[in-house]
Amino acid sequence: MAITICSSSSHSPTLPTVPLPSSLSSKSSLKPINTCHQPLPTSRTFSKLTSSNLASDDNLTLNVTAAEAMELASATSQVARDAMATACELENELEREWRSGLGVRRKKRRRRRKVSLETGMGNYGGECKQVLSRPGKSGRYLTRKEEADKTDPLKLEYAPVGPTCLLNNVKFVPNQQEEARVEAVRKRILQTSEHEPTSSQWAEAAGMSSSSLDWILCNGRESRERINRCYRRLVVSVAASYQGKGLSLQDLIQEGSMGLLRGAKKFDPDRGYKLSTYVYWWIRQAVTKAIADKSRTIRLPGSICELVPRIAEANSSLTKRFRRPPSHDEIAEAVDMNIATVRLVCQRTRPLISLDEVVTNRGGMRLQEIIQGPNDMTPELIVKKQQMKQELEKTVNLLCGREAHILRLHYGLDGETPRSYEEIGKLLKLSRERVRQINRTAVSKLQQSSLIDNLRVYMF
Repeated sequence: MAITICSSSSHSPTLPTVPLPSSLSSKSSLKPINTCHQPLPTSRTFSKLTSSNLASDDNLTLNVTAAEAMELASATSQVARDAMATACELENELEREWRSGLGVRRKKRRRRRKVSLETGMGNYGGECKQVLSRPGKSGRYLTRKEEADKTDPLKLEYAPVGPTCLLNNVKFVPNQQEEARVEAVRKRILQTSEHEPTSSQWAEAAGMSSSSLDWILCNGRESRERINRCYRRLVVSVAASYQGKGLSLQDLIQEGSMGLLRGAKKFDPDRGYKLSTYVYWWIRQAVTKAIADKSRTIRLPGSICELVPRIAEANSSLTKRFRRPPSHDEIAEAVDMNIATVRLVCQRTRPLISLDEVVTNRGGMRLQEIIQGPNDMTPELIVKKQQMKQELEKTVNLLCGREAHILRLHYGLDGETPRSYEEIGKLLKLSRERVRQINRTAVSKLQQSSLIDNLRVYMF
């Protein structure tokens, strides 16, 4: 027996056949039954339906998640934009507050500086305090120049004692010039009278009263102290660049201070230059002149002192190039100079050696004990020199008293320093030309004398 299940016309016409057991088929016979219900799903149909339902559920979940993510991203971006706008507004407000505070601090500093300059009062002996802080707080970082000024021991040692406003010290220059004018009057009095003038004589020669003279001298002394104190760093900066050239730093600063005061006396504010610009060259001139005059035991002329740096630089460069000490010819060719001049400069700039220096490390023998003395110290030369003096005295006695005296003074026959015609004229109250004529006449008389032949023996 087989049962056929009908379905609607929309489904497939092929229907499944379900076999029944034989017992059922023998008892009764069943007719085919048409039903309106859908056919029962098979395992394949069920799996297809299950997979389609799961896919639709996953798609729906993904769509919902994507929509939520987009809403969250838009909300986050809106919050970020709001935070950025708030931060910009806060930063602008802080900058406006900082700028307004900076302007107020600048005005206060200018006001304090103006009051201190007008009253002439300052914190003498105190140091200017600098504030180290972060940029967002009050104060500022030190610049490189300020940091160098605070850490340089040289500048700290010679730092100015009082206020250092250089632009307002021009008013002290006229006091220096008035003092220089009065000092010139005193020097004229000394040249004429050869004694120190009294206060009344000095004031009368200067055309003023004694009180005015004292006031000028007092103001000049105060002006010197003020200028020296305010321009101390300028003097130190110039003197420090000339260290190691024979003078100590203290001596260089002292010479520079003297040049500073000399330049302040000659300064003319009507020319439009600053006092610091003008006195810089006077400070430098005083320092270089002191090095040339006082740095060596034996002073060298200024012309040779100018050649020493050039020759020293050429010597150093040629030594590095040739890897040996250069000769005088090579140095002269490098500096475009005469060989004799180079040799002279090298000889004059050699370091001095003390005669008391010990020759060996053990000691006991000094340099002066092994150096040969001058040739005129031998007994033969001493006797020869005495005989020459006797013969020379006999020859000079042939002249008259004034001629012999002028001859002895001019040539230094008595062991004294030879003198010029002008010095002899001042001593004898004669003119220079008259002294020259007398000396020439005396020499002519001696040349014609027979005793002159006795002196020719001592010339060889």
